[in-house]
Amino acid sequence: MRKLVLTVPEVAFIAATRGALGFGAGLLLSEKFSDTRRRKIGLSLLAFGIATTIPAARKLFGGRTAIAVTSS
Repeated sequence: MRKLVLTVPEVAFIAATRGALGFGAGLLLSEKFSDTRRRKIGLSLLAFGIATTIPAARKLFGGRTAIAVTSS
């Protein structure tokens, strides 16, 4: 089994990227705000989530060998 060592800040970063991506997509699908405001905020969060997925994926799949969450 492959193991991965992550620090608490790394787990928080990964969670934040997923949260921004999901929240941005949710805003784009909702009808709570005006169309212009909703699109600007939703697309910004969605773009942030997509852009930060690349470093998060590198961290997860970049060839580390040890899975335990540790504090830094």
